[in-house]
Amino acid sequence: MTDARFQPSPLSDPLGEVLHMLRLTGTLYCRAEMTAPWGIVMPDLIDSMMFVIVTAGHGWLAMDGEEPVMIAQGSMVLLPHGASYRLLSAPDAAAEPLFDIPVEKVSDRYEIMRHGGGGAITRATAGVVQFDSVAAKRLVSLLPPVLRIDAWDGDAGDWLQSTLSLIAREASAMRPGGETVMTRLADILVIQAIRAWLDTAREANLGWLAALRDRQLGRALALMHRRPEQDWTVAELAREAGMSRSAFSARFTELVGQPAMQYLAQWRLHLARAQLLESSDSVGVVAGRAGYQSEAAFGRAFKQFFGKPPGAVRRLTT
Repeated sequence: MTDARFQPSPLSDPLGEVLHMLRLTGTLYCRAEMTAPWGIVMPDLIDSMMFVIVTAGHGWLAMDGEEPVMIAQGSMVLLPHGASYRLLSAPDAAAEPLFDIPVEKVSDRYEIMRHGGGGAITRATAGVVQFDSVAAKRLVSLLPPVLRIDAWDGDAGDWLQSTLSLIAREASAMRPGGETVMTRLADILVIQAIRAWLDTAREANLGWLAALRDRQLGRALALMHRRPEQDWTVAELAREAGMSRSAFSARFTELVGQPAMQYLAQWRLHLARAQLLESSDSVGVVAGRAGYQSEAAFGRAFKQFFGKPPGAVRRLTT
């Protein structure tokens, strides 16, 4: 018998569950000490998210086609899609490619950079993170190109300032365990920055995000996310949502942009692809987890959606 204490409640917040899935992986952190004039060109990093937190002084963020924006002390910028940018001491400062600048490697996940011409100092903590959840990646895909959390931006000020203070303290002291503390704190900052956007942005109340917030549709989405292998039908999902079949179908398609069964089928395939890339489980085992009764049916659906068979995806990792 399954212990109910370890089962997520169907009444819990589905959007909160997606945020809970934001498990950061492939994390690299850099503590930078830069003296004016200085400039760094950050490369495109596919399927990654980058952030910069200025702990002393200030810098300028420049992206192609956009006006440079100043990052004041105690502020943070988050670039959810890994797009190239320039971090500068002044809008017109020259910049060097990141990988041309020497660093002191503290560990596999943490390094220190000292760079610049000897003038006014700016200190920053920068990071690159990835997510290992299909739900997290869908959420990240909906974020704008740049998220800014200003030092004294209303309610964000308290949690941002307190967390930045802890990061600055650890960065300056580098006591035993400091690397672990800094990386965990920076992880929290990323999640908090996304939460702040979800609380304030108009776009966060549209489409898939609106469906997650919807009391009835959110319940159905949470069930599909938790138990994708279950043989769901529209009638069963509508019943779980407390709606008629027709009302559920129309509302789901309106908000999510596709019918519920199509969403579920694509969700299963994305989960399966992630498992093929990240595990050594057989195609048959992955197919079963994705709710397919046969490996052949799974293979046909996978190839139709992704343009290649499951085995081709698996071979990419070998």
